[in-house]
Amino acid sequence: MQDFKFGPVQMPSGVDLLRQEIRAFIADEVAAGTFTPKRNSWSSFDADFSRKCGERGFIGMTWPKQYGGGEKTALERYVMTEEMLAGGAPVGAHWVADRQSGHQILRYGSERAKQTILPKITTGLCFFGIGMSEPDSGSDLAAVRTRAVKADGGWRIHGTKVWTSSAHRANYLIALVRTSAKEENRHAGLTQFIIDMAEPGVTVRPIYNLYGGHDFNEVVFDDYFVPDDMVVGEVDGGWKMVTGELAFERSGPDRFLSTYQLLAESIRVLGSEPDDRAANEIGRFVAHLAILRRMSTSVAGMLHRGQQPLVEAALVKDIGTTFEREIPEVFRHLIPTEPTMGSGDSYAELLGMTILRAPGFTIRGGTREILRGMIAKGLGLR
Repeated sequence: MQDFKFGPVQMPSGVDLLRQEIRAFIADEVAAGTFTPKRNSWSSFDADFSRKCGERGFIGMTWPKQYGGGEKTALERYVMTEEMLAGGAPVGAHWVADRQSGHQILRYGSERAKQTILPKITTGLCFFGIGMSEPDSGSDLAAVRTRAVKADGGWRIHGTKVWTSSAHRANYLIALVRTSAKEENRHAGLTQFIIDMAEPGVTVRPIYNLYGGHDFNEVVFDDYFVPDDMVVGEVDGGWKMVTGELAFERSGPDRFLSTYQLLAESIRVLGSEPDDRAANEIGRFVAHLAILRRMSTSVAGMLHRGQQPLVEAALVKDIGTTFEREIPEVFRHLIPTEPTMGSGDSYAELLGMTILRAPGFTIRGGTREILRGMIAKGLGLR
């Protein structure tokens, strides 16, 4: 049985100055009209903004300087992340590369991969997608069927990935692929590969949302060749690495700040004298937000110390995405507004697009059913 401990974290010195720097950067960009604060900003793709983030040293902040990084602490990077999200900055282009893919390459990649890819990520000019999900397998990553067969100097990959966000704009994917036949241990025989999307043998097909948006894709591999030095970690050792990667994906502030813009704007619309019901809901959401931030920063501290808080990260993601989904449901009853679709700045459009996207919050990064199974196992309940 595992004890859940979300201990306090002491932020490093200089964090307040970093906050001021990032807030000033965002304010200057908004004032210049380069972007309008976005709802769900970490899904908003803006290559030019990512380039500016790279110029300011806001990508790869914790990585070694020899690979273009800033050698900052994980907690300093956490502060940067929450300020970008709270400010509605369109960080989606570099998000996956900075949040998890770059960490995987830094920790498990070959020296050639580190030297050729990491510096491009830190400049804000190199974007990644996540090649995990597959057709008919849902959130069960152990059911991966995409197969890699050993070839001279590398591997040949055949198979399909699905729901791959921004694959049509990504330079690379890190794909989880089966390299050995299934055993009784379903987690054995899986390997991660770095996929160069510019090479032949990979086809990206769009999957359009109901409202016509193009975020997701199907990615098909047809005799795609990966050289040996683009294997991430040990062959057949991919399961341990992918679960560690998911700790980065599941525990950050993106798992409870996706609807922050709606929360803040709803409080503004309700005004300084909300009725009792509205005041109660505002207080509840603010209290929950404070607790989630405490839990999330605690996990960031664990990751900084080299730990793998998989169950704690799952708990943050489960509670955080439930929090995100609840915000539009509560405020649409408190504020008499007819939600509309569109990219404008009105409250009706903010509410409408948030309602539209909210069902996906508890699915992406692992469904709540999968996460609650992990949590129950950690508690010794199964």
